[in-house]
Amino acid sequence: MTDWLHLFTYTTWQEFLDAGGHVTGFRKSRWKTVKTIKPGDRFLCYMIGISRFFAVLEVTGAPYEDDTPMWSEALLPARVPVRIVMDLPPEFAVPVRSMNGELSYFQDMAHPNAWASYFRQSPAEIDDHDATVIIHALEEAVDNPVFLEYDRRRLERSRVPVYESHGHGVTIPASPEHDTEENGATLPRPERGGATHDEIQWRLLHLGGQMGLDVWVAKNDWNRRYNDQVFSEMPRVRQSLPMQFDEATHRTIELIDVLWLKGNTIIAAFEVEHTSSVYSGLLRMGDLVSMQPNINIDLYIVAPDSRRDKVRTEINRPTFSRLTPPLNEICRFIPYSALVERFEQLSDMLRYVKPEFLDDIAETLEVDWV
Repeated sequence: MTDWLHLFTYTTWQEFLDAGGHVTGFRKSRWKTVKTIKPGDRFLCYMIGISRFFAVLEVTGAPYEDDTPMWSEALLPARVPVRIVMDLPPEFAVPVRSMNGELSYFQDMAHPNAWASYFRQSPAEIDDHDATVIIHALEEAVDNPVFLEYDRRRLERSRVPVYESHGHGVTIPASPEHDTEENGATLPRPERGGATHDEIQWRLLHLGGQMGLDVWVAKNDWNRRYNDQVFSEMPRVRQSLPMQFDEATHRTIELIDVLWLKGNTIIAAFEVEHTSSVYSGLLRMGDLVSMQPNINIDLYIVAPDSRRDKVRTEINRPTFSRLTPPLNEICRFIPYSALVERFEQLSDMLRYVKPEFLDDIAETLEVDWV
């Protein structure tokens, strides 16, 4: 049996109940994960907006795909038959922060709100320890309910409008005037004394070269340096790019912060976004996708952990969500802390590492809060 995180808004939960409470759903992009779910698995349900666990669902049948409309906020065609094991109204649900001494999400956090990154998509597997803690807390809340006030405006604002464009769901995010995680707490600015843009760019160049790949540094960064190394003089840095693209695409690609190449094939592109605005790197990625919609390059935004929500908000704007394919489906986020930590762990064996190691630290940027 496997336990899974399942995110709901207040609206999608009510619509789930109105439809009988027998079938739940997820976005089409999550089908690869959904189809691994088996009868007997459990969904531990979390309500965004108030950051509380409130229900447990048991899987009663095999996953299937169905485009029949059930929810107003999104299509959610990856369907799973379920039954309700227990549920609580929002005012009696269990705040995730009430378990911060026991859940792994709160251990060794890079910043006070780092835990929120685990509550950004579903389904997501929950380890046995965390599942036991959550279920015990829910059982206690059912047996001994405690009324807890919450901000109804936040609950209602948790609705995430989704519109269809070219067959894809386009999410219109809230205003990014303030960077917040989903319980309303203000996220910190990039930490002083932390990694710099130049350091992260150098690490990406060094990583690629050590893995036996050719690397490219943005043309306007050739003379930048870190660790007493001029970027353009680092091992395996190419002085020119392959010419298989048209001139406009070529001009866009040559300004991307770091590229990894295998022969004349670009296999990964990285934009390092250190400061408050993350728009410039996304625009380059967006231009690349709009000019080459069939391009087969792994795309990454690398930014401080505290920029996670800013990146997510910007990439889910219609400017990028209406691309074909949507940028939020093919571009992933790598937090500074994860990259630096993995760099240090692998420092003595980089020549044996494959680029696929990024799959372990890269996070999806799709909004899956339903």
